[in-house]
Amino acid sequence: MQYRIGVDIGGTFTDIVLYDETGQTSISKVASTPDDPGKAVITGIVDMLAQRDIAPAQVSEIAHGTTVGSNTILQKKGAVTGLITTRGFRDVLEIGRIRTPDMFDLTWEKPVQLVPRRFRKEVVERLSAHGEIVVPLDKSSLQTAVRELLAQGCEALAICFLNSYANPVHEVMARDLIEKEFPSLLVTASCDVLPEMKEYERTSTTVVNAYLLTEMRAYLTKLEAELTSRGFSAPLLIVNSAGGMMGLDAAKSRPVFAVGSGPAGGVIGAARLGQATDLGTVIAFDMGGTTAKASIIDKGVPMLINEYEFRDGITSPSRFTKGGGYMLKVPAIDIAEVGAGGGSIAWIDAGGMLQVGPVSAGADPGPAAYDLGNDKPTVTDANICLGFIGETGLAGGSLTVNRALAEQAVRIHVAEPLGLTVTQAALGIRRIANVNMARAIRSVTVERGLDPREMTLMAFGGGGSMHAADVALLLDIRKIVIPTMSGVFCSVGMLAADVEHSLVKATVGPIDGWHAGTLKAPLDQLEADMRQRLKEEGFGPDRIELSFGADLRYMEQSSELTIPVDRQVLVDEGGQALHAPFQAAYETVYGYSDESPVELVNLRVTGRGLRDQKLDFRALSGGSHAGEIQHSEKRQVCFSSADIWLDTAILPRHHVLESALDGPAILVSYDTTIVVPPAARATTDGCGSVLLDISQMIEGSGQ
Repeated sequence: MQYRIGVDIGGTFTDIVLYDETGQTSISKVASTPDDPGKAVITGIVDMLAQRDIAPAQVSEIAHGTTVGSNTILQKKGAVTGLITTRGFRDVLEIGRIRTPDMFDLTWEKPVQLVPRRFRKEVVERLSAHGEIVVPLDKSSLQTAVRELLAQGCEALAICFLNSYANPVHEVMARDLIEKEFPSLLVTASCDVLPEMKEYERTSTTVVNAYLLTEMRAYLTKLEAELTSRGFSAPLLIVNSAGGMMGLDAAKSRPVFAVGSGPAGGVIGAARLGQATDLGTVIAFDMGGTTAKASIIDKGVPMLINEYEFRDGITSPSRFTKGGGYMLKVPAIDIAEVGAGGGSIAWIDAGGMLQVGPVSAGADPGPAAYDLGNDKPTVTDANICLGFIGETGLAGGSLTVNRALAEQAVRIHVAEPLGLTVTQAALGIRRIANVNMARAIRSVTVERGLDPREMTLMAFGGGGSMHAADVALLLDIRKIVIPTMSGVFCSVGMLAADVEHSLVKATVGPIDGWHAGTLKAPLDQLEADMRQRLKEEGFGPDRIELSFGADLRYMEQSSELTIPVDRQVLVDEGGQALHAPFQAAYETVYGYSDESPVELVNLRVTGRGLRDQKLDFRALSGGSHAGEIQHSEKRQVCFSSADIWLDTAILPRHHVLESALDGPAILVSYDTTIVVPPAARATTDGCGSVLLDISQMIEGSGQ
């Protein structure tokens, strides 16, 4: 018997899913180890296999979602990075796009640059906009710049020359020279990461990649070595930001493509489940220990973007809100994120207002109820005070909770300062967290002209099913799907994904200038490069699937839209084949279109290496764990009013798989807790999901 493993590191727990050839699954949650993230991964995998008497040699694949990239940026612990650029372009990073996320916020401060100005060096070289050499690369100026950066303690270098997207010759020369003469430095050239126009976006993306190299390589190298030492020979695959998998070598050399690694797995799982059950348009809602995330899936296809900004607080890849973070021009799932998770700390601001997050207690020390050293109240503590979480503990009882400590934290830090009871304060914490999470969903729906009332909310993550009904009520969403193994769903989603890579080639020019046959050469080159990359990862021609796209804009615009294209039609008809689909896409996004000339900016190819024995939700069974409760009980729970506590049935999750259930009730499984409020009805589908209908709640609230 062969097994595949999916493992995801969260803010509180590291989730592990074991999947065998017959579709049987087993799950496990272990406390994350922020000081050494790989420790929880190794411990969790080894313990799970030992409990089931499975040898490491029986594992054929390990899929891994990691937050190492994002945490490295947030904690500013990446490599000491230098930038080598064309003379006169030292301050491209600082200038950016001269935009702020909110023009009326006078307190806003620009993010600290990952490369301080003293670490940015200019060299003598110049290419024209068409790629012709205007000034040859002066190797002596390059060597001098690198020596200065080494003397200043730089560990990694980013190379980004003007117009190198049109001709990478100087960047290749510089990269090769540095790697030969200064082997201690880790080097990233923009032509290897992002061969596109736009100097700021290209420079920023290249710098982030260089900044991540030491941490990501050290983490993955150590993790691989630990697995090998324990007898594992299975390939280790990393989830990229677009929801596909990438090999270890690709993740080590291009970590910028995996900054959004963790949450992408859950969205892919939601997409595959949406396809299996024909859900139409789905809002993927993932609430973990540190953050809550939202993304849109239309008919089984996640919404993708080609650039986003990584920043603190609410992160939304909106094309209208920029300037607040580090620009990454890489393919990614369109995910909005807000600092509202189970570990988010409740606090009172200078104006006496209750706030929740974005600071989180994380896994260490965790919520106050964990009794691990934190005395401040979190969202989890509020849920314990209200009765949503019992004192028998989480993760099948492996993590015990102390209700008295939760109540003490809420009372001291929130209730007494605001003149409230503990119950009132806990309800306030929960409500503010729900509103914050609804903001993330609005940012990917209402703010883009989409009506969430016509969609299905798919809730997962450790806390998603506990807050799903209240968040849906705020948005007037009537149908909620809580998938099987929802508490470890990001790990489940990884097992349903394919290996995936993206390549881009700049092809700037009016579409009228690209006649029939003229696009064949760049398309052929993209296809050949992609097939070679997937071949190196073990995929033969019969297991490779390619799709092509084109970045288009009206002439003189600064941003593009990506539309899917038929490769052969594009070769046969040239640029004219792009006009009608671009006009339609533009009108969909912006509400109008005109007859201005259209320009082709880039050609893209996405290559998928089709994996054997991908997880199929229609044939899925299991998700079992010995720690699950088997019998029902009763508990007093406060759902909406501090004066009303309801005697609520606490049932094993499988109860709803046998018969429909009317709230109030709480369904408990090893990995999560599902809250069924009063007036809500719980049923199931053919894939083991719990379906919540809150129509009566919405009608009762007058919405």
